[in-house]
Amino acid sequence: MSSPVVDTSASINARLRAASPADVRIADAFWEPRMRANRETTLFGQYEHCESTGRINNFRRAAGKRPGTEFEGIYFNDSDVYKWLEAAAWSLGTHPDPAVAKMVATVAEEIAAAQAPDGYLNTYFTFDKAGERYSNLRDMHELYCAGHFIQAAVAHKRATGGDALLNVAVRLADQIVETFGPGKRVGACGHEEAEMAFVELYRETRDTRYLDQAQLFIDARGRKPPVLGGGAYLQDHAPYVELSENVGHAVRMLYYNCGAADVALERNVPAIRETLDRLWADFTGTKMYITGGAGARWDGEAFGAAYELPSRAYAETCAGIGLLMWAHRMNLLTAESRYVDVMERALYNGILSGLSLAGDAYFYQNPLSDRGGHRREPWFGCACCPPNVARLLAELPGYAFAAGQDAVYVNLYVQGEADVDGVHLDVRTRYPWDGAVEIAVNPGAERDFTLNLRIPDWCEGAGLAVNGEPADAPMTPGAYAAVCRTWKDGDKVALFLPMDVRAWQAHPHVEAEFGKLAITRGPLAYCLEAADNPGVDVWDVAVAPDAEWSAEFRPELLGGVVALTADAAVADASAWAGSLYRPAPVEPVYGAARVTAIPYYAWANREAGPMTVWMNVSALIR
Repeated sequence: MSSPVVDTSASINARLRAASPADVRIADAFWEPRMRANRETTLFGQYEHCESTGRINNFRRAAGKRPGTEFEGIYFNDSDVYKWLEAAAWSLGTHPDPAVAKMVATVAEEIAAAQAPDGYLNTYFTFDKAGERYSNLRDMHELYCAGHFIQAAVAHKRATGGDALLNVAVRLADQIVETFGPGKRVGACGHEEAEMAFVELYRETRDTRYLDQAQLFIDARGRKPPVLGGGAYLQDHAPYVELSENVGHAVRMLYYNCGAADVALERNVPAIRETLDRLWADFTGTKMYITGGAGARWDGEAFGAAYELPSRAYAETCAGIGLLMWAHRMNLLTAESRYVDVMERALYNGILSGLSLAGDAYFYQNPLSDRGGHRREPWFGCACCPPNVARLLAELPGYAFAAGQDAVYVNLYVQGEADVDGVHLDVRTRYPWDGAVEIAVNPGAERDFTLNLRIPDWCEGAGLAVNGEPADAPMTPGAYAAVCRTWKDGDKVALFLPMDVRAWQAHPHVEAEFGKLAITRGPLAYCLEAADNPGVDVWDVAVAPDAEWSAEFRPELLGGVVALTADAAVADASAWAGSLYRPAPVEPVYGAARVTAIPYYAWANREAGPMTVWMNVSALIR
């Protein structure tokens, strides 16, 4: 394999090695158009936003090319350029494009020119602010920005083979190593990110100083006295290895977990490994939205308490991406498919909703209910989410397949071709609309290995055949179906994943969803939106748990989706006009309606109106 996004090829504790994006060619009707829009629309639009808002000019200013001008925007604006650069680099690695290459070359030149002689790089802390370097690690995001640049530089090296940006990143990393560590300065960034970056730079260079630095940043938090202050909100209230729940700013916490997982992949630190398991159980058991969203509170973009999951979720797009990255690392660490189940949930729902169908507008927050006021925007003053989505889509092929010891793993079901550990796979499927997956296996010569096919946790009754004969492999939801045999060119695998519509209820301690249900089909969460239900306030809809939902692919709707329809009751709220409360008992009045549900990711691409994922159910089961 060539270089993957997270390169565990030499990681001592890794069970799996992810495929390189360049080794996977997605050609399906679901992801390929989105990746094409990312290359042709999103990357160009974001570059223009970075230019028009002064983000790239800040680098020109720092290089002395714009004397007399002021820094533009928020102090961490450099990071948006770096994430865009990472996205563009991975895009070049899979789809070379002279226009994208020209933009990358322009940005790379400006970044290199802005680096200080000692290797320091941050356009905010230049000229009159140069003396304030690292004076406010809690708030000013210097190490966060550095981390995003290091990741972008590593991506550029892996995707294009060029060393220029990596050399800049090494000089920056060396400056940080010389500043922080034993006998030097003790510190960490208020926004985790550098931990992941330093591990990946270690993987690229094999310089153990960078791995040491990542672990130093993790170990610096939770000291007495604290290095940052801000307590649990900044994950500085206790050492990582003592944490039992995900707390504080959601993106920071999830990036913290990613960095810890990276260290666990490289070193035997049992306390970190045990903490990762505790925090995973806490998140998936008490803090994850059914969409894979993360972060309940608009106040502080933060996690709430256990089971605090209001439908007016904050669920920042960046938090969904942080969850996906954490899940990916846990899968590489354990070879357990349950982590990919969560990765898939976030990808198809809580992340994909953050991008318009046209690829030119974004959600920062991804609530599960709305009255029609929440709409995507073309850009933000704090624009962390748009380039984060762009880099994820550019990296997406690298999340689909992996290799282990004499084993090939299929994690995401995407149509196309992949070369994984010397095995060529040709995949045909209409997933996520259809659960039929056909895979032609071509190892080049007869070869013994195990083909591991993920059976999603939502799937009951999966079927599997090899060359027309039923496979002798357990079809356990939430696990891999392992097919061990001598494979030869032309072997055919047929996997069938039934995509029944399933109704879900939340834990009774999830107060906001008590007495309600949500529906899914395959990996997709669904919602009711006003545009599909004229004359019905979708917040008043009540559906039976055993309602019969009809599924129909509608190519004309929202770029082509499977829509679901069912009979429902609709409460008549007119009797409450002018009344917020009425004496109990109040006998509700219901009318009948046929309602239509669409995939959650596709909402808010048409006229504004109410939307909800969770539907009332209590009136129908009394």
